[in-house]
Amino acid sequence: MKSVQDDTGKRYLLLKRSEHASLVRDPRNGNECYVQNDRLEDVDESPLETAARTVSGPVRTLLTTVHDEATLGLLVELAERGPLGVRTILDVDAFCESDLHGRLTVLTSAGLLAETEVAGERGYRITDECRRALEEIGAIDASEDAVEPSSPASSEAPDSAS
Repeated sequence: MKSVQDDTGKRYLLLKRSEHASLVRDPRNGNECYVQNDRLEDVDESPLETAARTVSGPVRTLLTTVHDEATLGLLVELAERGPLGVRTILDVDAFCESDLHGRLTVLTSAGLLAETEVAGERGYRITDECRRALEEIGAIDASEDAVEPSSPASSEAPDSAS
């Protein structure tokens, strides 16, 4: 199996190549069809990566970035409660500061979290991409409105922990 794309840029999985046409499968819906060879070009992408593109971008980012339940739970908590200060996040779970910092850095780099200010201190909120991913996997209700930084969750008193 090989990844190919047609002259419109649509990607397929090449199943069989003959002299004039090739049998290809659309990874999004599984439909197979023949496409003229002169309309196809090879793509420098593994067939498994092409197949993975059937999953939405936000969900792919979530799946490839979040490697444990605690990190996924952190994103769900931030989605449900709104932006939280770092001290509050430390109190949510038994994260040590360095472990939490590492998780926050990875999630921010992936575009799932954004740094914000909460009650005058550094905090984090989920991004729109993260919200879409969590909604798609059913982790949060799509009809719920995002908690805005001006909500009560962001005006909480600073914690005394560090």
